[in-house]
Amino acid sequence: MIFEQLAAGGCQSYLVGCEDTCVAVLIDPEISLIDRYIALAARDGLRIHYLIDTHTHADHFSATLQLAKKLKVPVVMYRTSPAPFVDLRLDDGESLVVGKLRLQILYTPGHTGDSMCIQVQDRVFTGDTLLIGATGRTDLPSGDPDALYDSLFNRLLKLDPSLLVYPAHDYKGRSHSTIKDELASNPRLQISDRSEFVTMMRNLDLSMPNHVTEALRTNMSGGKTVAQMLAEAAEAVPFMSLTELMSRNKSDANELFILDVRERDAYEQGHIPNAKSLPRGQLELRVNQELVDPTQRILVYCEFGRISTLATATLREMGFQRAVALDGGMKAWREAGYPITSGSEK
Repeated sequence: MIFEQLAAGGCQSYLVGCEDTCVAVLIDPEISLIDRYIALAARDGLRIHYLIDTHTHADHFSATLQLAKKLKVPVVMYRTSPAPFVDLRLDDGESLVVGKLRLQILYTPGHTGDSMCIQVQDRVFTGDTLLIGATGRTDLPSGDPDALYDSLFNRLLKLDPSLLVYPAHDYKGRSHSTIKDELASNPRLQISDRSEFVTMMRNLDLSMPNHVTEALRTNMSGGKTVAQMLAEAAEAVPFMSLTELMSRNKSDANELFILDVRERDAYEQGHIPNAKSLPRGQLELRVNQELVDPTQRILVYCEFGRISTLATATLREMGFQRAVALDGGMKAWREAGYPITSGSEK
């Protein structure tokens, strides 16, 4: 078996391949590592055939949908997953064939209603059902401490004690554990009485994960994250540096149509000389009146460079093929000590 473990913050993902057939599966991929997954598979001579999420993640952004589009392979989850883009829904006790490997599916609800663990050879990928020194929380949507108790004490912990445990998260730099070690030292597993375990889980009082709303929205629906929309826009537009804009604005003010897409009060407090105001929220509605020449070179900026990137991508999509975004924003221009004009448009 070819095995690669990758970490992004505390998120753990796994590339598991059959050495004889070069077929592989990717488990719990995270969106910031997309290029790395593809590069690793190529380096190891593997072709990814399946993309698996062990459950609906609430604390990071899954890469399964984006990778599925790139690689044209199916997304795999447990059958109760709410995600509409799942291609292959598995049930308890079924196996996924990956070359000569057999990935056994164990339904382990509790952290979420669609949680599953995956056993292959000498290891089990436990998602967020069992962590190293902890368990998955049960206070997020579809979490159930009673179900988690059953999944742990009546299912997962009855597997071979020597099985290696690879969870979907670990924030202390540990790579894996074993069933035996978790039984012996995991504090939450020392409470074997059902009612006491359920009471403990209901009173953990954990803080909410960062980006929980956005993560659930995108992972459950297949929608895009804000970061993904920004990245896609940045790939579709060119940029101009602050120094280049300063030089061109000084030498020929008519060469560029400089467009400030911040709100008007921000524009009036201070803007780049010769810039015109067209707030991003009005761009599509006023573009035909304000930008009458689609062949003109248009330099777009905002305060930090993000909204202007989206606005430039929109302009290019609308046919303004010479639209370019400022690399940086008004904040960077201000900090560089470049000239600023205040007041309304003349």
